[in-house]
Amino acid sequence: MKKDYDVIVIGTGAAGTTFAYKLNAAGMTVAIVDCREYGGTCALRGCIPKKVLTGVANIIDAHNRMLGKGTGQEKHVIDWPSLIAFKKTFTDPHPPQTEQGFKEANISIYHGIASFEDESTLIIGDEKIRAKYIIITTGSRPRKLNIPGEEYLVTSEAFMELEELPKKIIFAGGGYISFEFAHIAARAGSDVTILQRGDKVLKEFDSDLVDILVKASEDAGIRVIKGKEVKKIEKTRDGFKVTTCCQNEGKDETFFADMVVHGSGRVPAIEELQLEKGNVALDNGNIALNEYFQSISNPGVYAAGDCIRPGPPLTPVASLQAAIAANNIIEGNKYTVDYTVIPSTVFTIPPLAGVGITENISTENISSKKHKVLFYDMSQWYSTRRTNLKYAASKVIIDEATDKILGAHILGPDAEEVINLFAVAMKYGLTATQLRSTVFSYPSIAYDLNYILK
Repeated sequence: MKKDYDVIVIGTGAAGTTFAYKLNAAGMTVAIVDCREYGGTCALRGCIPKKVLTGVANIIDAHNRMLGKGTGQEKHVIDWPSLIAFKKTFTDPHPPQTEQGFKEANISIYHGIASFEDESTLIIGDEKIRAKYIIITTGSRPRKLNIPGEEYLVTSEAFMELEELPKKIIFAGGGYISFEFAHIAARAGSDVTILQRGDKVLKEFDSDLVDILVKASEDAGIRVIKGKEVKKIEKTRDGFKVTTCCQNEGKDETFFADMVVHGSGRVPAIEELQLEKGNVALDNGNIALNEYFQSISNPGVYAAGDCIRPGPPLTPVASLQAAIAANNIIEGNKYTVDYTVIPSTVFTIPPLAGVGITENISTENISSKKHKVLFYDMSQWYSTRRTNLKYAASKVIIDEATDKILGAHILGPDAEEVINLFAVAMKYGLTATQLRSTVFSYPSIAYDLNYILK
């Protein structure tokens, strides 16, 4: 016998949890299912535990930067086993707490792989459940590289479970996962190399500030090698042999490491859902949705989070999409999401943050068709020098006709916090002059806006 609900949510991460509680509060009967521990990627194997590791890496790096300037003479490295034990104090309690919250809200919980039987029915193990609305929030998974030896790649999730960190590590790919974990590993004493197949790394961020971050990475002992696509991984007696092909010359080159980490992007985790049985259409490997987050082929299906496009794969974006989509289910399709003011940060040392357009983007939507770019090397500013940080810079793009901020990019201390001030200004239409004329506490990083916007 099938159990009937108003809503079934597949996935218990940020998007799924938002859907479940919001629709439950609207009086709907809700069931939720996950094939893994309850809590989702961000809380268990993504940004939350990663930031715990990054926090310790920052402490170690700050100590070492200040050697001979107040922190003594002895260089430190991360104590990896105790750091992982500390990380688990955040992740281990989360699944039972998440389940208990659903139970207390009278949301039915299921465990197992969910797949469609028809447009409104899911199969979970030996059970079948049916609902008017089925919500897909299954997140993403590492992209398949389809190369020999792919099985030897270690995911970022597995990286954060290692009891000991290998001495020599290669990161395959030049995105934010590789850079963030490379900076952590370098502060743990590992020999680190990033291999990027193209000529650009961290493509979502401003290229000039990325170039400075690459210098900071190399100064930390991280080799960033571009134009090297991983072609094959072989297990050797001592570790792994990585063969790359050079895009420009076509010559193979080999690298050796104790571990190779997957940092070559992620794709929607939807392959086990049997979407064709649910009449859920795809578009270039993504669930095909209208602007209301509703399936274009099955009106009873909505989706949000990292398993869909467009929208950057960020936890706040997943929560926002789910909240908007839930409102569309409750009130009828009328709400959409504007992605133009979404700040993001790569948590390296120093962090790199950005919001809005980059300098090389089309100026088609700028009212005056003219814009000015304010760029500053902040490496000698007080806010940087006081902790002996050698790399910092800013770039702000302003519409000359309206004085509105079109994009802001910060590399330096507390960039992840300063970028939020720019996001607020852009969202609510403050001009650069208005933001600059605000009195901020002093001395502080935020006070630097007085100079960044001159």
